[in-house]
Amino acid sequence: MLKDSFGRTFPYIRMSITDVCNFKCGYCLPNGYQVDKSDNRKFLHLDEIKRLAKCFSELGVNKIRITGGEPTVRKDFFEIIKILKVDAGIKKVVITTNGYHLNKKAKLLVETGLNGINISIDSLSRETFKNVTGHDRLPEILEGIKNLQELGFENIKINAVLLNGVNSSEKDFNAWSKFIQNNKIDFRYIELMQTGDNLEYFKKYHTSSKIFKNYLSENNWIYQTLGKDAGPSLNYINPEYKGKFGIIAPYSKDFCKTCNRLRITSRGDLRLCLFGNTGISVRHLLQKDDQLNELKDLILKQMQFKKESHYLELGDTGSTKNLSKTGG
Repeated sequence: MLKDSFGRTFPYIRMSITDVCNFKCGYCLPNGYQVDKSDNRKFLHLDEIKRLAKCFSELGVNKIRITGGEPTVRKDFFEIIKILKVDAGIKKVVITTNGYHLNKKAKLLVETGLNGINISIDSLSRETFKNVTGHDRLPEILEGIKNLQELGFENIKINAVLLNGVNSSEKDFNAWSKFIQNNKIDFRYIELMQTGDNLEYFKKYHTSSKIFKNYLSENNWIYQTLGKDAGPSLNYINPEYKGKFGIIAPYSKDFCKTCNRLRITSRGDLRLCLFGNTGISVRHLLQKDDQLNELKDLILKQMQFKKESHYLELGDTGSTKNLSKTGG
């Protein structure tokens, strides 16, 4: 079992398979994806992903989230899901996606045996969605969700970055409330995080997640405890609703106390924290099957360097230039 010096265990890996994203969200890639000319390494290939996932499986990891950039832009995306589930034996394989062409991909996703999907939808207003992402694709994404539901797929979550004056009004909250009332879907607001290249945007649009927490309190939502491989969301339930609400509040006190996940970048770097400076490339140990034990030893030794907190509240964004670089 992966364990750090603070007693935290890590059954959950976020694995980025590409930095590329086809959206232009203001809080992440306002000018669209730009090739990083300072790093000419190619993205992890299938054999490397298989060896890495097998290693983590043997170290007690039971959940891997495939992220990007936008993971579905890879032509071998569906094959990667099958490798993680079948070849590596990962019990829970989930993805985070912007929902691009979800209406066309829903059936294929279900057929892979995928265990869960997180979809980024920053607003149910078509115009607001377009302004935030640079794409008028809300109808196709909502159609994709409907297609998933009709195919019996249940573990659907929607994420929105909370943006002051954009999607932070009671009207916005009520729209999501109505959406999940009869939909078995979890919706979570993520508090806007400062990264290395978004300081001005952060100053303009950041607002505390407390405004949504207060809304939940005023509308009889009840806090629900977390599972051992759950993400960082504080979840709320209401017996009158099929769906749940959640809050991801990285600036809240003790946010890192329950950290249970490590990150792998699309080029094979082990990152101990989204906003940390600590990490190391493990790619040289992904080239042959007989390197498995050496790879395990390296990962286990790295655990002692994981810090107690990300110190994001102090303005320390570490080496994270933007969220697409480390899987958000």
